[in-house]
Amino acid sequence: MEHMLLLSVFFPILAGIVLLLKKEYQTRDRLLVFVGAALVITGALACYAIFAVKDGVTLFYLTKTLPIYFKLDLMGRYFSLIVTIVWILAGFFSFTYMKHERNEKRYFGFYLIVFGVLLGLDFAGNLITMYLFYELMTLLSMPLVLHTQTRESIMAGLRYLFFSFAGAYMALAGVYFICRFGTTIEFTAGGVIEAAVLQENRTLFLIVTMLMLIGFGVKAGMFPLHAWLPTAHPVAPGPASAVLSGIIVKAGVLALVRVVYQLIGVEFLRGSWVQTVWMTLTLVTIFMGSLLAFREPVLKKRLAYSTVSQLSYILFGLSVMQPEAMTGALLHVSAHAFIKVALFLCAAAMIYQTGCTRVEELKGIGKGMPVMLWCYTIVSLGLIGIPPTSGFISKWSLAVGSLASNIPVFSWLGPVVLLVSALLTAGYLLPLTMQGFFPGEEYDASRFAGKEPSYGMLIPLLAFAALTVLIGLVPNGLTNQLFTFAAQVMQSI
Repeated sequence: MEHMLLLSVFFPILAGIVLLLKKEYQTRDRLLVFVGAALVITGALACYAIFAVKDGVTLFYLTKTLPIYFKLDLMGRYFSLIVTIVWILAGFFSFTYMKHERNEKRYFGFYLIVFGVLLGLDFAGNLITMYLFYELMTLLSMPLVLHTQTRESIMAGLRYLFFSFAGAYMALAGVYFICRFGTTIEFTAGGVIEAAVLQENRTLFLIVTMLMLIGFGVKAGMFPLHAWLPTAHPVAPGPASAVLSGIIVKAGVLALVRVVYQLIGVEFLRGSWVQTVWMTLTLVTIFMGSLLAFREPVLKKRLAYSTVSQLSYILFGLSVMQPEAMTGALLHVSAHAFIKVALFLCAAAMIYQTGCTRVEELKGIGKGMPVMLWCYTIVSLGLIGIPPTSGFISKWSLAVGSLASNIPVFSWLGPVVLLVSALLTAGYLLPLTMQGFFPGEEYDASRFAGKEPSYGMLIPLLAFAALTVLIGLVPNGLTNQLFTFAAQVMQSI
């Protein structure tokens, strides 16, 4: 049964390779049938692995002590379920959107390959396997950024590659030391390095941890190495922007959960200068990202700056190192994934149907695209944190956990920054809703008449909007699971 882990990872990779190597399809319908079948089969395999597989499996050994090993824990199951839901829905949205893009076969080929690589990252049972698939994800997702092959996309792809590699090399320094001093490289609650060894080499491991925080934080868009994100996401095709912003950036979050809570351990880091610097960087990123989004007139770039801010909500919750705050951070992983993917898909639908890219050009769009704009509005309320959405639950837990941490200054500064950011979020998301539905009696919105997207686009949007509300209405099961995990890795129970 454990070999289902390998099948889930390598089936979409092989399907993507076959698609890239195959000659052009005679008809577009055949291409979409192949891609749709691959997505559905991968989803079924992944769900079986997530819910049924308990044991781990070793693929091969890089050296005698470094196995490529897959095993699912709660974090792996949680992240891989989010990836599966988003990748399938966004993939089916792409069937309509990619009609007006060239090189569809190449796009879908890399889309399937990255699906498998992300599952490999989530299924990773040790540090080496995680790092290997983390690097593969960077390399194989770059063609999605470069897809349009314009000068802007090429420059954005190169920046994405440079920043990602710079961060990965910083993290690699930590990988060396953990492999050298750790009792194991498998993810273990509380850490894998003995307390006496950490204290004996305290300065070294604090520096190493800081390098890993910044290195993996690059993918999560944390200041000061966040600049790749607002340039890479807007130039990619709409569905690619959605999964880049909603899913691929979460690889950095997963890596940081593994490093802080399951490799180094919070007992060593709590109260150190590393925690202080990390909290400071996250709060700076939250405020800066929200402010830049508020000032940005181009819709997709506005949403990209929003991702910079919202991801640091998650990182702030992790940096507080308190069970309730960590629970809020992990809740925000799924909330942000579904909401931000939906927002980018809404932007893609608007661009596809109207050609408009700036917010002021979309005035009155609700007259012709009401269902799409209602989906945009619902998920926007979720991102702001309005009940009864998933965003409210996650941000409430973040604020409560921060206040309960009793960390000088940061315990109250965190909720203050979160509140200011929520107000800015309302300021950059809701004007589109208000002007879209209420452009004014004298405004002629006839140019948007009949522009409602097809069902192929609307169904994924409706699904994400429903998930945003559903998680907010019945959060207890998920919240309890995540809180138990947070308490265990902090050795609080």
